[in-house]
Amino acid sequence: MNTHTVGFDEQHVLEHLKHYLPAQNPLKDFVHHNTLHAFQKDHFFSALQEASEIFGYKTYLSLPEFRTRFAKKEISEPVLDYVIRKNKVDKDFSKWKNNLLEKKYYEYLTARVGTLRSFWKKEYAINLDKSTHGVLFRVLCGYLDQGIAIWSFPAHEEGFLGSIKKLNATSFTSIFKTNRAKELLEKGTSISELLALIVGNPSYFETYLFDQQFSHPGWSGMVATLESNPNSLLDKKSITFNELIIFELLLELDALDAKFGENWAPLTHRFKDDGENLFEAVKYDEYFDVLSLWQQAFEWSLYDQVLAGIKNAKPNITLTDTSFQAMFCMDDRECSFRRYIESLDTSVNTFGTAAFFNFEFFYKPVNGKFYTKLCPAPMTPKYLVKEVDRKKKQPKDLHYTKKSHSLLFGWIISQTLGFSAAFKLFVNIFKPTMTPATSASFKHLNKKSKLIIENKNSNERENDLQIGFTVEEMANRAEGLLKSIGLVKDFAPIVYVIGHGATSVNNTHYAGYDCGACCGRPSSVNAKVACFAINNPKVRAILKERGIAIPESTQFLPGLHDTTRDEIAFYDEDTLSISNKSLHHENAITFTKALDLNAKERSRRFDTVDTNQTLEKVHDRIRRRSVSLFEPRPELNHATNAMCIVGRRSLSKQLFLDRRSFMNSYDYNVDPTGDYLAGILGAVAPVGGGINLEYYFSRVDNHKLGAGSKLPHNVMGLIGVANGIDGDLRPGLPSQMIEVHDPIRMLTIVEHFPEIVKYAITKNPATYEWFINEWVKLVVVHPETNELFHFEKEGFEKYIPIQKEANTVKDVQKLAEQSQDNLLVGILN
Repeated sequence: MNTHTVGFDEQHVLEHLKHYLPAQNPLKDFVHHNTLHAFQKDHFFSALQEASEIFGYKTYLSLPEFRTRFAKKEISEPVLDYVIRKNKVDKDFSKWKNNLLEKKYYEYLTARVGTLRSFWKKEYAINLDKSTHGVLFRVLCGYLDQGIAIWSFPAHEEGFLGSIKKLNATSFTSIFKTNRAKELLEKGTSISELLALIVGNPSYFETYLFDQQFSHPGWSGMVATLESNPNSLLDKKSITFNELIIFELLLELDALDAKFGENWAPLTHRFKDDGENLFEAVKYDEYFDVLSLWQQAFEWSLYDQVLAGIKNAKPNITLTDTSFQAMFCMDDRECSFRRYIESLDTSVNTFGTAAFFNFEFFYKPVNGKFYTKLCPAPMTPKYLVKEVDRKKKQPKDLHYTKKSHSLLFGWIISQTLGFSAAFKLFVNIFKPTMTPATSASFKHLNKKSKLIIENKNSNERENDLQIGFTVEEMANRAEGLLKSIGLVKDFAPIVYVIGHGATSVNNTHYAGYDCGACCGRPSSVNAKVACFAINNPKVRAILKERGIAIPESTQFLPGLHDTTRDEIAFYDEDTLSISNKSLHHENAITFTKALDLNAKERSRRFDTVDTNQTLEKVHDRIRRRSVSLFEPRPELNHATNAMCIVGRRSLSKQLFLDRRSFMNSYDYNVDPTGDYLAGILGAVAPVGGGINLEYYFSRVDNHKLGAGSKLPHNVMGLIGVANGIDGDLRPGLPSQMIEVHDPIRMLTIVEHFPEIVKYAITKNPATYEWFINEWVKLVVVHPETNELFHFEKEGFEKYIPIQKEANTVKDVQKLAEQSQDNLLVGILN
């Protein structure tokens, strides 16, 4: 063992470091997650202070922002008083209220990470970031490129460092300027050996690596993610986090040798202490205490309105004679669409669930070279659904061809097709239209597509994946889907299963607009698979034995809702019976009207749309902005998300929730033990909570935890975005997605008995962590008494809303137009 590295556990430090780096997948697999996932073992407010003091993250709105919201009455004074009294003793009430409203605090953030490496500038007058990052980022981007580069990286068969060695040995010039770096590369050195040369004292090694990697957390996090999930790259490239650090240390050594020769001393040769522990426990700070009180008051100003609405709303009579039933994603963007459908046809029942519809699989379209994962990210499917061969004409723009990069054909194309392309671009400014370059949700599955869904031969496999599902496997998944949402009887003639996706152009975060439960893809294929399974007579026979008797006349019909354009497409309409075809024609009119109303409600948050125009004109404007090349906000996506309701529709049907709520259907009568509830909350916490917290942290610190403005973004290797051509990858969300978002934790409202909910959340430790550490909030509605119980400190305590009466309105649209503060909840008449 090298005596210079005694006490330094290289592998342990690398795992520790990876844990704190961003865990964002490449753009094509963009799925929302908790940005501060590394701190989830701690209570929410403790974690926010730790993250702030260690990494310099801004984790709350600023004090002036909180006080401004209070002055505008967006934070309720009775709620603020309630929060202070609940957290502080009564005798200190006046003192703490004064602290929140008047006292001045020093708000400049400092960080432990980055301090050590800054000594290069102080002690040696050299900026190592400037000297190394340009080369590092270009090499990484070139090596990992997924098809955007004109020339591919000349060597990538032997792993990252092996490719660098080969490139260095066969090129006319070298990446490195000095002999020592070249020799160490060829020799095959370790991280510990390089740190001994550059840093010196082993007690500083971990701190130095954190400083180094958090000077570009985007690239470091991407490499760590690709190492653990190499299938994220379609064009496979092998790279490890260890290789990245070795290469960067060699670049640093090379830069130092180039400036000083080989006689410079390690960074810590003048340091006499044993270094700082980056993760030493943070000390109490009144400033963060004040911020946590403001945050709670901000959150409960909304929570209290919602809970008052649920407490005061009159329960609806359960419908038994329904015109149709429809399943949608639990997505908060479907909240208003469902509301309009139910208002236009009062005999409709709608349901919400994760829109992979309990069928997990890979999908291979006709002529597809790769498999697409269509289920939540943590799942690893064992099944493959394939599209049956058909004549498929893929529209394309002729000027998008590799030949345009060559000297001769590039000149010819620019002088011919180039003029027509320029003319189309000019016209598109004034009249945006769909083009082959548009990322459109309806392209994911053609209406005429036929899929191989049923597995009739268990030996039929492809790349170790079973092609299709057996009848028993389809029945198990169909049973789980129907029982989890409480749809087990009183089936309507038609049950719609509606997935969702989005359409946009020139939008690097397009996958974040599609279905998160389908790994950032439209959920049309899942809807089609689920309907095929439930319509299968053999599956229905098994379901009948298990207590779910579906009438022979009932048919399940798949569809897809484009949430950006507010359009809908239905699949397999030719399979409907004659009577159901007639009913479907009438139902389609209801869907169309609801989409017009939904587009108008959405339009009030778009500055470029005049909401006073007719429904048809407003909807046309919404469709046009979805394909505008110059529109940075094709839709606001999950912005303003704030809660998730898990219960029967009657719990919230009379509430106007302003598109702020995830809505997962659940009937406690069907699940008295809470086992299905445990599965639902096991998905709601990481999926809904992940979406909520990524919006939260991107909103409060868009510089470090978000992606900044998307306007200067450049796509790097088709795997991430950066500002400029040589910048670090930007994880998180761009400012255009979070501008109107209120950064509050998701309130999960569950309808069941408190003791059953306690069992459900504790069944899986990973799920319980979200609730016990309060990264998401939990309130239980007693199904018999309608009493409210708030979960905190491992138990439930009764909650009585401070605001006794919720806002009562007669017109949904009027309320929508008035709710500019994003905090309004009302009871619908």
